[in-house]
Amino acid sequence: MVRFFQHVREDVRSVLANDPAARSSFEVVICYSGLHALWLYRIHHWLWNKRLFLAARMLSQFGRWLTGIEIHPGAKIGRRFFIDHGMGVVIGETAEVGDDVTIYQGVTLGGTSLDKGVKRHPTIGNGVVIGGGAKVLGNIHVGDNCRVGAGSVVVRNVPPDSTIVGVPGHIVFRNGKRVVITDPKQINDPLSEALSIVASEVKELKHRLNELEKCEPAHRNGHDSLQAIIEIDYQI
Repeated sequence: MVRFFQHVREDVRSVLANDPAARSSFEVVICYSGLHALWLYRIHHWLWNKRLFLAARMLSQFGRWLTGIEIHPGAKIGRRFFIDHGMGVVIGETAEVGDDVTIYQGVTLGGTSLDKGVKRHPTIGNGVVIGGGAKVLGNIHVGDNCRVGAGSVVVRNVPPDSTIVGVPGHIVFRNGKRVVITDPKQINDPLSEALSIVASEVKELKHRLNELEKCEPAHRNGHDSLQAIIEIDYQI
């Protein structure tokens, strides 16, 4: 119990340090639903570890009703975890969250597998910030000090000190330096991949047309309109 109240004081200090809108410790304790969800989590996680599964789930459901934040009792969460404007946050059973992590409203740490007894949810490193509405899905690892942009969908491992944006998420900064993406397949975007395939096929057709024109010069005029179309410089 002493340790619990130590965590409570630490959590309040963390909010005051990270949220410029926080004016006093009293305001933080009374008004911050993210803290209420976290404190309830610490209790029902303890119950879960004592194998009091039903009691743990009932308390977690109460916390969901009270705060709008759903944290499964089986999740593992580190110290100074800050949920800002937390409505709609969902943290799955096998998720692991490091120390000094901040997440915003609508964030999901979700699973992509229905298998029981395996790790289905992500592992979040220390010092990570996850923007509003972002989805981090599957048994992946987000490295320390990463930033996940609002609305991003992350489905692959992310190295430390990276900034990820987009759907699907791709790295735009790493170690403070801009990452320039020249290959569409690096972001695993189905539309970009499809356009890349179309561009390759157009290039092949252009080559074959040129070969036919060399063999049949009399038919050159018949191919002029098609040649004009294919001469478009496709850029993906």
